[in-house]
Amino acid sequence: MYETLRPELITATEKQRRLMEINPTSVVSTEMFFQTAFPYLEVRRPFILGVRDKIWKPTIAHYFARLLHDNTGKLTRVYTQNIDGLTNAVGLPDDKIVSVHGTISKVACENCGQGMDFDSFCNEVETKIKDIYNPENGPRESQPIRCSSCGKATVKPKTVLFGSSLPADFFELSAQDLPAADLLMVVGTSLVVGPANSLVYSVPQSTIRVVINNEPVGEELGIGYGPEAERDYFAHGNCDDVFLDLINELGWNVDDIIDDLPEYSQTLMRMKGKNQS
Repeated sequence: MYETLRPELITATEKQRRLMEINPTSVVSTEMFFQTAFPYLEVRRPFILGVRDKIWKPTIAHYFARLLHDNTGKLTRVYTQNIDGLTNAVGLPDDKIVSVHGTISKVACENCGQGMDFDSFCNEVETKIKDIYNPENGPRESQPIRCSSCGKATVKPKTVLFGSSLPADFFELSAQDLPAADLLMVVGTSLVVGPANSLVYSVPQSTIRVVINNEPVGEELGIGYGPEAERDYFAHGNCDDVFLDLINELGWNVDDIIDDLPEYSQTLMRMKGKNQS
């Protein structure tokens, strides 16, 4: 997104556009948003509407958390750095998910905190926010989306802006969850972004840590690899492949989710299902 940003297309002052050229991440910064919400909303428009239209679907890796919860009741929490809302779409109770950097799939006023229905917000985005990528898809000029409570044009998806604090539940729940964790699964991450990466060294020494990834990560955080590793395990491979192998090993039924998966995940499930039979 930032590499292809074209500030000249965005509704902003010349000074704000120059700042975007120097620092493209300013389009999703707290300072810029409270000056004008248009850069954030115009850049995020296709992502917001894509989430509504379910262009992207949860994979086997996403559904594993729900299957673990449903089949064992042993899931304490999912901490996700992704803002795409896919973890929220698999049927897990909301209190089982901590969206560390927020989520596109929930909406609130950044000024007063008043919530807004996601579909209603998307209708506003579709009719009031111009499409800088394909101008024929939206209005010619962007119009404010105002909060029903405070009246300010500061309504947006509940993603964390640059310069804002992470959600309080990340700190509160991690402090509650980690001391009692007996298993920590680290899935599809580079472990370079803090403070989320602190979870791997905040669990007790007795906690088993399983890294499911295409490459080893987190060695500088204390994760061990190789025969000397005593409590760390590396499940090397694509996350969907690894989790499907685990699901098959556990004998969990997945017939009710296969049609909701993206094509790759469906193909993988059918192929491995045949191999299992």
